[in-house]
Amino acid sequence: MDRNLPAGVLGAGTMGSGIAQVLAYSGYDVQLWDLSKEQLDQGMERIQKRLDRLREKGRLSQAEMDQIRSRIHLTPQLEDLAPCEWVIEAVVERLDIKRDLLFQLEKIVGKQTVLATNTSSLSVTSIASSTNHPERVLGLHFFNPAPVMPLVEVVSGMRTDVETVQCAVQFVRTLGKDPVKVADFPGFLVNRIARPFHLEGYRLVGEHVADRAQVDRILRSAGFKMGPFELQDMIGIDVNYAASVSVYEGFFHEPRYRPHIKQRLMVESGSLGQKTGRGHYSREE
Repeated sequence: MDRNLPAGVLGAGTMGSGIAQVLAYSGYDVQLWDLSKEQLDQGMERIQKRLDRLREKGRLSQAEMDQIRSRIHLTPQLEDLAPCEWVIEAVVERLDIKRDLLFQLEKIVGKQTVLATNTSSLSVTSIASSTNHPERVLGLHFFNPAPVMPLVEVVSGMRTDVETVQCAVQFVRTLGKDPVKVADFPGFLVNRIARPFHLEGYRLVGEHVADRAQVDRILRSAGFKMGPFELQDMIGIDVNYAASVSVYEGFFHEPRYRPHIKQRLMVESGSLGQKTGRGHYSREE
């Protein structure tokens, strides 16, 4: 965990840009990769907006903000990640894409580089199977928004080396986060627990027992910071649906994890929450 060596992040979307910010805030130089300059620029805009808000609230000085920003280097070239000691993949939640990226990356980085995936529900073992050295592949599942949420799941694949896991726990602590070690099981810990939270909300609304605002209000009154529909709008309804499908399929279609048709319809209509301006709470919904 040498801060003199850069860390890499694959994907400049919501999660990737958030993780890059966390790394830079903690003193690491970051190589932030994505396919195009446009995607990288959008990712940097997200980071800059979050840093501006921290500066406006007095949590960062202008000099500190500039220093954090200077540690983040944008690149569309995977080869620029060659010197990285840690690389965290945070691209779209598709097994084939994640496998292919790690397969390519393994040929570029050094033998000691740890390859981590930020997958929220896909099998780490399956992702690692495309590599020649799955013992150095594990999951580092950050939660949205990554700069704020303290928990990080450290997920061991079937062939992840024990020492790699221990190094990952220490690495997460250097980021000011709280690591929790979990096994490679559908949904890991948090997303498995969260399935009833989200899916029962859909069923209550679908059966006309309550509306979305009532469900959210009641759960807030019970101690949750957000209800399921508010939370989905924030994290992305497509992300939540992908996690539901992954857990359902991972448990061989066990009924208690069955996704709701409304989830799929909202994704197909492009109503993904805050990132599209349409979701559970909008004029169109």
